[in-house]
Amino acid sequence: MSTPTLAATSRRGFLFVVLAALCWGTSGLSGQVVADRSDLSALDIAWYRLAIGAVVLLAAWGVTSRRRTGRVVVGRPVAARLLLVGAGLAGYQLAYFSAVDRAGVSIATLVALGLAPLLIALGAALLGHGRPSAATLTALVVALAGLTLLVGVSAGDGGTAVLLGTLLASGSALGYAVVTLAGGGVPAGVPVTLVGFGGGALLLTPAVLAAGLSVPTDPTALAVLLYLGLVPSALAYGLFFTGVRTVPGPVASIVTLLEPLTATVLATAFLDERLAPAAVAGGLLLLAAVAGLYLRELGRAPEVEGGL
Repeated sequence: MSTPTLAATSRRGFLFVVLAALCWGTSGLSGQVVADRSDLSALDIAWYRLAIGAVVLLAAWGVTSRRRTGRVVVGRPVAARLLLVGAGLAGYQLAYFSAVDRAGVSIATLVALGLAPLLIALGAALLGHGRPSAATLTALVVALAGLTLLVGVSAGDGGTAVLLGTLLASGSALGYAVVTLAGGGVPAGVPVTLVGFGGGALLLTPAVLAAGLSVPTDPTALAVLLYLGLVPSALAYGLFFTGVRTVPGPVASIVTLLEPLTATVLATAFLDERLAPAAVAGGLLLLAAVAGLYLRELGRAPEVEGGL
């Protein structure tokens, strides 16, 4: 494959990650709407999201399977990656919706996605993939500065609930980091999104059955729950895992900081959380970090980086 073709593939992957982040930005608001209009717990919402996403992805995989030629042999290393993706998704979703329930959409999303780039960059370095580039570190510093402004504005006086929500969001960040690092190293022929969602749902099933799975009856809650499983789940993760095959994990993690920015804007619009000037400045810094990375992608061929 020629260098121009590689560069085009890298740019397309970058845009896929951007679109995924924008879709994910609607997850917190969607989960809050479902929780407000039903008696579903954070565990229920996480399970439904993974299960619905898995069903949709399985149907899509079945439709497109006839076009695929050849077979991909899944050895132990790839199987281990897939197991980590499933476990990471299960932990990420459960911790995230629990954090939303206690600390609100903005704080949960900002903390989870703010810590993730640090954990991913650290994980990549510890796993022997080299130190992040100067451009990546610069973008990370700018992005985290923006997040600091946003968190400072959004935190308020929530007390213990916010502290617990922040801890849960930190656990969500760890799960997200595992998904990013492990999923980025899975071969293209393996349906990593499908396996991850199906595996994550299976891992949560014993806990859901033990707690007693609630079934939503409110039409709005049901519709939003279906949306949660379709758009910010099946579609967004499909875009993301396709994108990270040509976008390094640390770069992808910074780009997905668009998610907390989107979530904060939606929380402001629909949950009456007002953005102060400092929060607006933080959002602009996030956009600047993402724009800087994209301009860097325009001028180079992709660096395919593995994960766990």
